[in-house]
Amino acid sequence: MKLARKSTQSLMTAYSDILKELRRRKVVRTSNSPTGDYAELLACKKFHLKSAPPSTKSYDAKDKRGNKYQIKSRRLTVENKTQLLGVIRGLGKADFKFLIVVIFNEDYSVRYYYKMPKKVIKQYAKVFK
Repeated sequence: MKLARKSTQSLMTAYSDILKELRRRKVVRTSNSPTGDYAELLACKKFHLKSAPPSTKSYDAKDKRGNKYQIKSRRLTVENKTQLLGVIRGLGKADFKFLIVVIFNEDYSVRYYYKMPKKVIKQYAKVFK
């Protein structure tokens, strides 16, 4: 497919169709950017976790012992190589024990995973008020 020859509208339609198909396959759970949902899917498979129901506050998955996990991701691109994560809402009150970070290459292949206890995050997180 020669993308440069496609109109903007046809590219947006194709993107919409791709998101619908990824949702049908249960690769993603929302119609938002697929990065976060895909990271959750891969992290759950890699670490043998069970996904929390969609829109669960403060955690994304649980392990067999009941430990709760927050999963964050970042996709690196030529234009944006930063590995800084977004906000972890209510970090002090958040009901999770571990954070898993999935860093993707531009093509959505996994560059690496990080798994760390919440107490480590609190030591290094930058707090915004």
